[in-house]
Amino acid sequence: MPLALQPSGSTQYTGFHNQAPLNIQPMPNKQSKPGNPSKPIAQPSPNSQVLPVIGFIGLGVMGTPMAGHLARAGYPLRVYDLSAAPGDRLASEFTQIRSERDLPALAQASDIVITMLPNGQVVQDVLLGKSNAGNDGHAGGNALIKALRPGSLVLDTSSSEPWLTQQSGKALAERGIEMVDAPVSGAQWGAQAAELVFMLGGSPANIARVLPLLDIMGRASFHLGPLGSGHAMKCINNTITSMTFMATIEGLVMGTKLGLDPKVMNAVLNESTGMSWITQNHIEQRITNRSFDDPFKLALMVKDIGIAMRLAQDMNLPMPLSGLGQHLWQSALQQSEPQASVSEMARWVERLTGVQIDSPPIGAT
Repeated sequence: MPLALQPSGSTQYTGFHNQAPLNIQPMPNKQSKPGNPSKPIAQPSPNSQVLPVIGFIGLGVMGTPMAGHLARAGYPLRVYDLSAAPGDRLASEFTQIRSERDLPALAQASDIVITMLPNGQVVQDVLLGKSNAGNDGHAGGNALIKALRPGSLVLDTSSSEPWLTQQSGKALAERGIEMVDAPVSGAQWGAQAAELVFMLGGSPANIARVLPLLDIMGRASFHLGPLGSGHAMKCINNTITSMTFMATIEGLVMGTKLGLDPKVMNAVLNESTGMSWITQNHIEQRITNRSFDDPFKLALMVKDIGIAMRLAQDMNLPMPLSGLGQHLWQSALQQSEPQASVSEMARWVERLTGVQIDSPPIGAT
């Protein structure tokens, strides 16, 4: 029986257990992947029709390289961003890309529209125009729902709130427009190298429809269930990552205080049960070298933890560790610059403890 959730507020939340996930198998007829020659992509069937026109909305550090990979694979694109500059740059680089100044024009020309935007509310504003109408360049008369053709599909790769995704999907479905949520893991480097991991929510038919695009932009796709399931998985993934990050930093602080070399400690962790994505890809690359420059923003991590905790609250599900962690991450955010990197969590712990995670000078005893 499907799980029915009632989130804070008045929105009915339908849960994620009323549909079997699509079993995604490796795709045949592979060739070199644009942007990363060592990675294969699906080769179009000799009998395939003209490639669908792709609309792409949101050309930041993630969206720009993702759109570029699709263009290299031969897809015609209409692109849009609040700033015209990234779209114009793409259009100057690829003849099959057209930079649009108008969302309805993009929607009318597109078979599939991909969104890569800051959060679910912005996505819903773009799609439905329900909030901040006329104030953000997206909503109001520019709402995509007024211009999308029946049979078209929206593919949301943003990190969005599942309940907003389900609201948007229901409104689109009433007009014959399909939707898939496909948030990503892999960050900026994954987008640039076409190494993203996609977490998918939607019907099997719609998932099959977007898989050729995802195969070009990423290295793996996982179908979790119906619409909203991908966004649920994304916030769970980032909550786990955030708790691992903080525990690792606290351990390195403790060891440094005891006189241990944090670089050697991290090497030990990478060969032991304390190993994680954080120890393999963040500590040496961002923390012990004192750069603190991961492009993923601290505020976005706090947002994703908040989504997970709201889901837990709406189910009356106790999450004691994550609840405390949420409070600590919020404190770090409040004491950091507005655009701070997620790496700044480590610096916040350093200030809190008075211990800097740094190797002793050569020759020190």
